[in-house]
Amino acid sequence: MFLTISTTGTADRPATDLGFLLHKHPGKAQMFSTSHGTAHVFYPRADAEACTAALLLEVDPVALVRRKKERGGAPDAALAQYVNDRPYAASSLLAVALSAVFSSALRGVCRALPERAAAPLPLTVEVPALPAKGGPGLVRKLFEPLGWTVEAEPVALDAEFPAWGDSRYVRLTLASDTLTLAEALRHLYVLLPVLDDAKHYWVAPDEVDKLLRAGEGWLPGHPEQKLIADRYLSRRWALTRTALERLELVRLAESDDSEVEALDNAVAEETETEEKPTPLAVLRREAITAALRASGAARVLDLGCGQGQLVGALVKEPRFTEIVGLDVSVRALAIAGRRLKLDRMGERQASRVTLVQGSLAYTDNRLKGYDAAVLSEVIEHLDLPRLPALEYAVFGHARPRTVVVTTPNVEYNVRWESLPAGHTRHGDHRFEWTRAEFRAWAGAVAERHGYRAEFEPVGPDDPEVGPPTQLAVFHRTDEHGPGGRNPTGDHPAHENHPTHENRPTGEKEAKAA
Repeated sequence: MFLTISTTGTADRPATDLGFLLHKHPGKAQMFSTSHGTAHVFYPRADAEACTAALLLEVDPVALVRRKKERGGAPDAALAQYVNDRPYAASSLLAVALSAVFSSALRGVCRALPERAAAPLPLTVEVPALPAKGGPGLVRKLFEPLGWTVEAEPVALDAEFPAWGDSRYVRLTLASDTLTLAEALRHLYVLLPVLDDAKHYWVAPDEVDKLLRAGEGWLPGHPEQKLIADRYLSRRWALTRTALERLELVRLAESDDSEVEALDNAVAEETETEEKPTPLAVLRREAITAALRASGAARVLDLGCGQGQLVGALVKEPRFTEIVGLDVSVRALAIAGRRLKLDRMGERQASRVTLVQGSLAYTDNRLKGYDAAVLSEVIEHLDLPRLPALEYAVFGHARPRTVVVTTPNVEYNVRWESLPAGHTRHGDHRFEWTRAEFRAWAGAVAERHGYRAEFEPVGPDDPEVGPPTQLAVFHRTDEHGPGGRNPTGDHPAHENHPTHENRPTGEKEAKAA
C-alpha cells in the first residue's frame, strides 16, 4: 500500500517543515513495525520549494492468516485469505499504519513548529490504488464537503480489454490549502476504511471512541455522517447507533454553545426511556413463529437453518415438539450446536432438536411427514436455475402441510442509506425480488404443487416501497398429500430431481444458508 503527502513552500517557510510536522526526518528512510506489517517512511523530494513524504506499508497476507490461527481464530482454507488486495490497495490496515507512524501529527502536536502545525498548509495527497465501494461519486461525496478538491480516476480491470469496464479501485488525488496537516490525516484515517467498506480487524466498542476522536470538528456536520459511521463500525448496528447519538449531542452542544457533558446529563432520563427499535432479524423470527403457531404445527423443519437462531427461538415454545435444522454447511451446524448448547440441555429438551446436514437441491426422504417447513432468507442464496430443484424437493417431495418463506424486498433497499444503488444486501445473494416478482413466483409454486399462498409484511410497511422483508405462508390444499407426486399425478424425471441418496457424484451443492 502506498500513500504520499506533498506540500509547497517558500524561502521563509520551506516545504521541508513537513518533516518537523510529521516528526520524520526528510534526510533518511525509516522503518516501523506495525501490527499488520512493516511501514516505511521516506521522502522522494525534500527541498524548500516542494516536499513529499511517502508511506509504504508492506503486508504479508499469509502471516495475517497464521497470526489469526495462533491467537485462536477459526482456520479458513479459502484461497481469498491468501490471495487478495491487502498488500496493494489502501484499506483499514493503511489507516492503522497512519495512526501508528504519524500519531503526533494526527493530534496536531509539534513542539518545534507549533504555529505551523496549527495553520493550514497547501497539501496534496495521492493514493494510487484505493478500493471505493460506491465509485468516484462516493469519493467526492465524502471528501469534497471537507474542503478537498477531488480527482478520483477509475482503474480499468484490464487496460488491454477496455470492454471489461472499471474495477472497484480509483486513483485518488486530493488537494487543499485550507486544512491543517492534522485535519488531513484524520480525514484519511476515517475515510480510507469507509471507502473500502471493510475492517481487517475485530471492531470492538472502543472503535466508537476512535471514530469520534478522529472525527472531531468535521464529522458531526458531515452530510454523509450516517454512512461514515455505519461503514467505519463494520455495520454493527448497536455501535453505529451509539456513535450517531454521541455525534448528535456534539452538534446540539455546539449550537447551544454548551458542554457535551452538561447536555448529556440533561437528556439522560429521557433517552433512557426511549424505546429502541427491534432488529429486523428479531422481527422476522417473531413473524415466522407466529405463522407456525397459527398453522397448529408441532413438528417443524428449519431448512437452511444456518447458525440456529430460529431453532433457538422455536425451542423456547413447548408447542413445537420436534424441530429439525438442516443446512448444507457442516461448519454452520457446528456453530448452531454450540449456540443452542445442546450438550448442556436436559435430555427431554435436547430430544426435541435435531441438526442434520443436507442440500435443498436434492429430494430427501428424511424431510417427509412434517407439519411445517421454514425457508427463512434461503431462496435468494440460490442461482435462479437451481430454484426449481429446491421447489420440488420441498413442495413436491417433502410436502409439509405449511411452508413459510421469507426473502428480502429489493424495493426497500432504497431506504438503506448505507447500501449503494444496485447492490444486494449481502454479497452472496444471487437475486433479490420485488413484491410483484415474489408473489408471481409463490403463486406459480402454489399452483403447481397444490398449495395456496398468503402474504404478510415483516418490518415497517413503507407506503411507497413496502416492508424490508416479505413473507409468504403456503397452506397445502389437499389434506393427505399426493404421496410424493406433483398435483397432476406425474412423477418428475429422476435426473432432474435427484434424491439425497443418489445425488450425482461431484456435482456442486447449492448453498442453502
